[in-house]
Amino acid sequence: MSFADKYFQKYDSFDNFISDEPESNLNIVTVIPCFNEKDLNKTLHSLLNCKKPDCSVEIIVVINSGENSSKEIILQNEVTFNEAKTFSEKYSQKCFKFHAINVKNLPEKFAGVGLARKIGMDFAAFRFKKIDKPNGIITGFDADTITKENYFTEIEEFFIENKTANACSIHFEHPTEGNDFDEDIYSKIIKYELHLRYFINALRKINFPFAYQTIGSSFAVKAEIYTKQGGMNRRKAGEDFYFLQKIIQLGSYFDLNSTTVIPSPRTSDRVPFGTGAAIKKMQENNETDYLTYNFQAFEDLNLLFKNKLQFFDSYFVENLPDSILEFLKLNNFETDLLKIKENSPNTKIFVKRFYDWFNAFRVIKFLNFAHENFYEKIPVNFAVKKLFDENIFNTIIDYSDKKLLNLLRQTDKNTIYKSKII
Repeated sequence: MSFADKYFQKYDSFDNFISDEPESNLNIVTVIPCFNEKDLNKTLHSLLNCKKPDCSVEIIVVINSGENSSKEIILQNEVTFNEAKTFSEKYSQKCFKFHAINVKNLPEKFAGVGLARKIGMDFAAFRFKKIDKPNGIITGFDADTITKENYFTEIEEFFIENKTANACSIHFEHPTEGNDFDEDIYSKIIKYELHLRYFINALRKINFPFAYQTIGSSFAVKAEIYTKQGGMNRRKAGEDFYFLQKIIQLGSYFDLNSTTVIPSPRTSDRVPFGTGAAIKKMQENNETDYLTYNFQAFEDLNLLFKNKLQFFDSYFVENLPDSILEFLKLNNFETDLLKIKENSPNTKIFVKRFYDWFNAFRVIKFLNFAHENFYEKIPVNFAVKKLFDENIFNTIIDYSDKKLLNLLRQTDKNTIYKSKII
């Protein structure tokens, strides 16, 4: 019985997608959702130019459209599909293959990046099922993304060296200069990436155990873990965050910082939030600053997390901030705490169940609640300087946004972080 038989009892066979059998040493499958893209070849060439690992690799492009997609999008998808097939025929090798599938008329309720990513990742898992390879690696990528040349070799080496790893987030850096976009786009992506890195570093500072980047174009997960956790969701936005949080909470999750994925900073109206939507909103509102979470909200969380064990013996902890007390009340914490304690014979299990409750989703809910009722958001460069000043450097006063971002990138790349529930 294969590792994924139970998972694929729910789904149709993927044999009709690709007739080629996977190589016996297939170990990495990269999945690229693709919708209304005019320059997919740039992404494919970036992957083609990567150093080849010892194992076989497959790249699966899932060109997709919904039942209500416009004729223009459907036509563009056809052009992209034909270009991808031509690319595959020209450049595929025995141990490094490109596949393109064109999935049309997806139900409007689900059509979007989540379903496209799910179709590709399910297919990748199916390829590994065929050769009974539970430890096969599925990587997320995007159709407007490029990468450093050591992408595949570093992923292969990482999972060889970390045999117990379930998955990892891969270091990413948006382009901050060049000729592909105007200066306004570059200045805004610098601010937005500062926000992403500030958010994770603030969570790490307060010892939140699930503080990892969750970017759809820069992660890798073992096929068996993917299927055991129910696969990718069909969300039209935020699918990467929701999927990876399930994986992160399992433990044995890591950062892979020895290669770099380079996502696009372009604007987008395809999803309501995320990088493209954030840049678009900043442009439309003529925003020169990006407002992020007030550092005090993280300090409030820190007080809760430091005192969490007091809840093991009591239902009340003194001196918690009003923001925390109001949030816990609003979210029926006292009722849920009773259930947590009933199922926690010792403090170790209690702490695990506490963080099962106060997970990353709950953190986001708290931060939004706190900024609606207690705090004002602050400019991201101010927030990052405060984080640096307290945690990393002694004096940072006049650094530009770009210098701050470069410092934060280097800090992230040089940090060996491992999730630990304490």
